[in-house]
Amino acid sequence: MIESWMVIGGVTFIVALGTVLMRPRDTMWGVHLRRPEWLVFEPAIPFIWTAIFAAGAASATIVWDKDPGSLKTWLLMGLYLLLEIVTVAYIPMTLRLRSLKIGTILGGSGVILGVVLALIVWPISGWAAGLLLPYLLWSPVGTYTTWEMIQLNPEAA
Repeated sequence: MIESWMVIGGVTFIVALGTVLMRPRDTMWGVHLRRPEWLVFEPAIPFIWTAIFAAGAASATIVWDKDPGSLKTWLLMGLYLLLEIVTVAYIPMTLRLRSLKIGTILGGSGVILGVVLALIVWPISGWAAGLLLPYLLWSPVGTYTTWEMIQLNPEAA
């Protein structure tokens, strides 16, 4: 029997692979952008996001297991999926469109969606809502970093 965590984890992994939509020339544009001096943790960012996505998948699994298959639960799974798509779209869209403004908009949208999702999930499971805290804490950091990069690279806004 396929367990819920397998399906949710698999979907999370497949959506996360969306970053492969980057083209080498797009990546080179991003590499040449100036970054804030305080951005010393950049090499750790992929590992941070991996942990955040795992926590999000665990949150979704808890929510699913509370009321599997109900319309409300399916709608919540759609919201989890939308949040991940918006989050994963940040890098390829920012690079492909060569626009830090797009990245800031996507990042801000993710923050708002994350807050909405956490507030909806809280009455269902405090644990599930708590597992969204890494996203709620880290996503604004990424959004602020992108906004700060606009100040350093106005031509890339």
